[in-house]
Amino acid sequence: MRRFSWFAVSLALVAGSLPAQDSLPRFGLGLKVSTLGAGIEAATAVTAKSNVRVGFNDFSYSDNFTKDGIAYGGTLSLRSFEAHYDQYLIGGLHISPGVLLYDDNRGTASAALSGQSFTLGGATYYSSVSSPVTGNGTLGFQYKTAPELLIGFGNLLPRSKRRRFGVDFEAGVAYQGSPSVALNLNGSACTGPGVNCQNIATTPAIQSNVTAQQAKINGDLKAFKYYPVISLAFGYKFR
Repeated sequence: MRRFSWFAVSLALVAGSLPAQDSLPRFGLGLKVSTLGAGIEAATAVTAKSNVRVGFNDFSYSDNFTKDGIAYGGTLSLRSFEAHYDQYLIGGLHISPGVLLYDDNRGTASAALSGQSFTLGGATYYSSVSSPVTGNGTLGFQYKTAPELLIGFGNLLPRSKRRRFGVDFEAGVAYQGSPSVALNLNGSACTGPGVNCQNIATTPAIQSNVTAQQAKINGDLKAFKYYPVISLAFGYKFR
């Protein structure tokens, strides 16, 4: 409810900041799909060649995946609130610096193994049958506020008085900072099937390999500190 209140307030701000020039479009709404999720945005014209937009994105996806022998059930949640300034260069070509004012993109995963082999920090273990390995993992990003830079073509607020509908395609990046994965494993890990089983939580050598596994995953995800943004929006100009 809180994030929808943010968007409602922003809509009011955009509607309230109407341009002084009556010839400029004053208000439009758009629906879009992007790598940040499905979204809605509002826009107003600032000058003949610039707009201001605010928008909210939301998306959730669940699936199963395997990493180093561990099968996870994972959920990816994308939620963000953004603002952009569109500066038009030639025709519909524009550059749009902006910011994710609220970045709640994250992931969660849970796992349960019984008698299976898996790898932690380069070491192979087997999950105990009597005390199976269970665990969970979380994925977050360094910054809750992230700068964006987009380049696009199109306009949600067509300058022609006769045109009401607009289309806008954009591509760019958001800098969310380095991703951070945290693993929490419980149960007993064995050096062979049913052999030398030890409690993960109280065995320093295994905990060290858990930490190494976290570092390996974080290294694999390092490139995603620059999150790719591709979007397609369809808008309607009210006035």
